[in-house]
Amino acid sequence: MSSEALAGGRRRAPFKPSQSLIVLGVTLALFVVLSAALPGFVTLGNLFTLARNISILGILALGMAVVVIGRGIDLSQIATLACSSAIAVTLINGGWPPAAAIAFGLVLAILIGVMNGYFVSVIEIPPLFTTLASGLLVLGLTRALVVPHYQVFLQPGHEFLLMLGGTVLGGVPVPLIAFAICALLLHLFLSRTVIGRFIYAHGDNAQAARMSGIATRPLTMIEYALSATIGYVGGIIMVGSTSLMHLQVVESTMIFDVILVVVLGGISLVGGRGNVLSVIAGTLLIGVLLNAMTIMNLDIQTQDIIKGAVLLLAIVLDSYIHPRDEETAKQGD
Repeated sequence: MSSEALAGGRRRAPFKPSQSLIVLGVTLALFVVLSAALPGFVTLGNLFTLARNISILGILALGMAVVVIGRGIDLSQIATLACSSAIAVTLINGGWPPAAAIAFGLVLAILIGVMNGYFVSVIEIPPLFTTLASGLLVLGLTRALVVPHYQVFLQPGHEFLLMLGGTVLGGVPVPLIAFAICALLLHLFLSRTVIGRFIYAHGDNAQAARMSGIATRPLTMIEYALSATIGYVGGIIMVGSTSLMHLQVVESTMIFDVILVVVLGGISLVGGRGNVLSVIAGTLLIGVLLNAMTIMNLDIQTQDIIKGAVLLLAIVLDSYIHPRDEETAKQGD
């Protein structure tokens, strides 16, 4: 046999970049174009603003990624973080120690997540309807019992919370550091722990995971609890950045921005695929895009049109790359 034939037999398959790497490349190209086309885009002040804004969006997307990898979706995430944070701020204003109030809000967020997971896994209500209803329920109860005027302001004297929205090391935003820590911890959890591997198996094929002995019902509750917990971290950082929590954020398009980041970055809606790098890639692209639209002073309707078109394109791309079949179309459809 000739040496060419031997070399051909050992020839490796051509490199096929992942969706997250493609998105990172598109982000780099877009950044270069916007730097040349938009005055003020590459200024230090705008870059720090960009880093601050994408950090909170990225933290929320990390939480959503856990649920989507497990082949679910959490439309209540923004309501959970907003209401839990608003209640925590109300308790702080009422004289509670900040640590105790923040811990109470965290427990509340976890309970909402566990409740979502219970209805999805035990009652077997589709996650789309479960989380939509629970978000409305949580928002309604919070407005009726705690924050009737949509917003609650953090009273002066709580510098620790304000530090969460500040800067360190000569201007590095604290939210960016929080995003990096959350991303690292979630990466280690998904890639190095048994539960993390179970989440991928659950999303890839829920029935096979159940038959192999994985307790999928408690696992689903863990997935939604993690989404709520990580989202709550983002909510507390939002309070530190603005000194208030405005419940109208629940009625904004933020939840669609979070889903857009997740899907665009390469975390498939069919479950079992994607990782933290996918979230980082999607966060960078959407953050750059939103920042550019703000600098161009585009109206809200135009921004919604662009974001809607990008989200639809991302869903179509996900359906093309990861087609559904009888084995994958079990939970979350």
